[in-house]
Amino acid sequence: MKSDNYITLGKVTAIISFIIGAIIFGSYFLTSNSDFLFIGYGFIVIAGIINLIILITIIAKSNSDSTNRKRLLKTGGLMLINLPIMFVFIWISIIVIGNMRITFTNATDNNLTEIKIIGCETKYIAELKPNESQTVWVGITSDCSISLEYLENGMTKTETVAGYVTNGMGQKMKHKIDGKDKDIL
Repeated sequence: MKSDNYITLGKVTAIISFIIGAIIFGSYFLTSNSDFLFIGYGFIVIAGIINLIILITIIAKSNSDSTNRKRLLKTGGLMLINLPIMFVFIWISIIVIGNMRITFTNATDNNLTEIKIIGCETKYIAELKPNESQTVWVGITSDCSISLEYLENGMTKTETVAGYVTNGMGQKMKHKIDGKDKDIL
């Protein structure tokens, strides 16, 4: 096989690996669907093996083709750029899986104030007007539940958001604040 074919193969493999990895990561980030984590793990193993074989082949070819050595090694370097990108994707995924991303929507006809998200990690929302929403990231520090305490027309109200969450259970969810418990987890 010619060196140009190795270079093309290395570049195409690097680009396709990046695109597929970015699609899997983006899908997980946007949906928090754990199926994408398992797909991502499998992809890392399969793509890692394929990329490693091609990289070793390119390095071996660079040793026997001094004319194209620099171009072959640049292609190998391009392939290696996917490694730090993969680690960033994994790092962000670990952060996402350790947090509940909850979009709170005021489903009442009144302003809600002093909204306190209790459990796991305490967070605050100063005020939500009717139909207004705000997303809060609640860190999952251990086994816990998540509930709300807030003021509506000067009266303190509480409601359950999630009865049980644990490490690694992070997900994206929506919660309508309306004074009713919605223990969905």
